[in-house]
Amino acid sequence: MARGDQLARQWTIIQSLQADLNGKTVSELADILDCHTRTIYRDLEALQLAGFPIYTDRNQGATRWQLLDTARPKVPIAFSLTELMALYFSRDLLQVLEGTVLHEALESLFRKIHATLPPETEGYLTAFQQSVKVGVHPRLSAPARRSALEEINRAISAQTILEIEYYTMSRGQQGLRRVAPYRLWFFNAAFYLIAYCYKRRDIRIFAVERIRSMAPTGETFERPDSLDMEDLMAASFGVFTGEPVTIRVRFSPRVAGYIREKIWHPSQRLVPEADGAVIFEAEVAGTQEIKHWIMQWGREAEVLTPERLRADIRNEAEAMAASYPKG
Repeated sequence: MARGDQLARQWTIIQSLQADLNGKTVSELADILDCHTRTIYRDLEALQLAGFPIYTDRNQGATRWQLLDTARPKVPIAFSLTELMALYFSRDLLQVLEGTVLHEALESLFRKIHATLPPETEGYLTAFQQSVKVGVHPRLSAPARRSALEEINRAISAQTILEIEYYTMSRGQQGLRRVAPYRLWFFNAAFYLIAYCYKRRDIRIFAVERIRSMAPTGETFERPDSLDMEDLMAASFGVFTGEPVTIRVRFSPRVAGYIREKIWHPSQRLVPEADGAVIFEAEVAGTQEIKHWIMQWGREAEVLTPERLRADIRNEAEAMAASYPKG
C-alpha cells in the first residue's frame, strides 16, 4: 500500500470523526472510503499510536469510534506573542491559495490570532505592516477552484477514475480524458493534478485551472505500490516531465553571481570559469520549461548543450527579432 494512500485515508477518517458527534462505526468508515474493514482498523490503530485522541464507545446499539470533545474546538498549543505575529504576517505568502478551503481556514485562523493579540500591539502591527511587505506571484482566477479541488481530493482518497474535459494550451484544443488521479501538486502559485492518463497510457500532469469539467466514473483503480511521486518530479525543472536530458549553459560574469546564490535544480553543478562566468549543468526532464528560464537571462546565457535546445532558443530569438524590425 502506497504511503500517500494511507495518509489520505487517515485524513478522511479524522475529518469524518470530527464532523459527527455520534462518531462512526468501522463499517461506516469502510463505506465512506470504499475499502475493507481490516484496513480501517489498521488506520485507526495507527492514528491512536500517533497520539490522536480517538476512542470507542457503545452508542445507538453499536461500537462507534469518536474524537474526544477536547480535540474538536481547538488544538491546545501555546504560542508566544512573536510567534503569533509571525503567523499573522504570513498571510501575504498564502494569498496564492485564495479560493481554496485551505485559504478560508487560514483566514479564520488569522482572525483568531488578531483577536488574541493585546490591544496595545495594534499600533505596532500597523507600523510593521507598512514597513514589511511580502511579494507574491500572480494569482490564478479562483471561482471554480475550490469545488474542483474538493472533487479531485475525493477521487484521490476513494481511488476513483475521473473523466475530465481538459484544455491543452499548447495545442489550443479541448478533449475528454479518463484519468486515475494520484496527487495534487501546488507549484508556482498553481495547482496541478498528477494522474495516469488512459489515453496516453502514461502519467501526465494537468493544470487544474484548465480542467473545464470533471465527473467520477464509478470505476476504481489501484495505485502502483512502486510509484514514488518525489522521484517522479525530482528531475522536473517545473511542472513538465519528459525524457532526461543533460543541459549545459554558460552564464556571463554579469549574472553569474545570481546563478551561484540559488539552487535552481537538485542535480545542478556549477563550474566557475577564469573570467568570472559560470557553467550551469543539470539533468532535467525535458527542455520545454528550462528553455523559458534560460531565455529570461537574455544574451547573458548561452546554451552549450544539447544542440536541439540551442537551436530552439536560436529560432525563438530570431522570431522575436523579426517582431521588432528596425524603424
